[in-house]
Amino acid sequence: MIKLRRSQERGHVKLDWLDSYHSFSFSGYYDPAHMQYSTLRVINEDVVEGGAGFGMHPHRNMEIVTYILAGSLRHQDSIGNGSVIGGGCVQRMTAGTGVHHSEFNASTDSTLHLLQIWVTPSEQNLIPSYEEKYFSTEQKQNRWCLIVSPNGQDTSITIHQDAYIYSTVLSKGHELPLTLQPNRCAYLQLAKGEVLLDGHLLQAGDAAMLEDAAQFELLAETDAELILFDLVKM
Repeated sequence: MIKLRRSQERGHVKLDWLDSYHSFSFSGYYDPAHMQYSTLRVINEDVVEGGAGFGMHPHRNMEIVTYILAGSLRHQDSIGNGSVIGGGCVQRMTAGTGVHHSEFNASTDSTLHLLQIWVTPSEQNLIPSYEEKYFSTEQKQNRWCLIVSPNGQDTSITIHQDAYIYSTVLSKGHELPLTLQPNRCAYLQLAKGEVLLDGHLLQAGDAAMLEDAAQFELLAETDAELILFDLVKM
């Protein structure tokens, strides 16, 4: 089964410094039909103007993953981490018992484009922690590159949930299979380009929820970048 979630169906917030699309209910956007998918609670696609960002704010009991599509992000938090990460970098923050952090566009003259992802943790009140890692285009080129997993396998970032996140950068005309294991479901987010998913055309910002089939086929209509969430079927 394939259920599509078109880009224009998402919640949208436009400020003078922020252009944000919300795949699931978030802040002032509420949609009872799209609260979360399995343990995937938030996918926000944010474009942040130069020098702008989110000041120090709190989180608790959430696994927060940031995927940088373009530009650079300056991160600081209350557990002693501070860094600037750029395109290809993935960051995980376990909010657990409570953490404050800030996120700003590290550049003053170019935009920052990112996905902020929240996954509900398998346990409450974990000790807050932080991890970041760079994944090159070569690692993701025309293959599924594991970037987040419960056990850090294949040099991926560790998350406190039975969830696996993959990324791929597809060349125009390339085909790539997508296989689901029993009792699993998947959420596929297209970040850039256009692809055919079993004949369904997806354009940048579109997503698909996948269930009840062993294998799906992707064909890149243009150069494209995708993020795949392999989740427990609930």
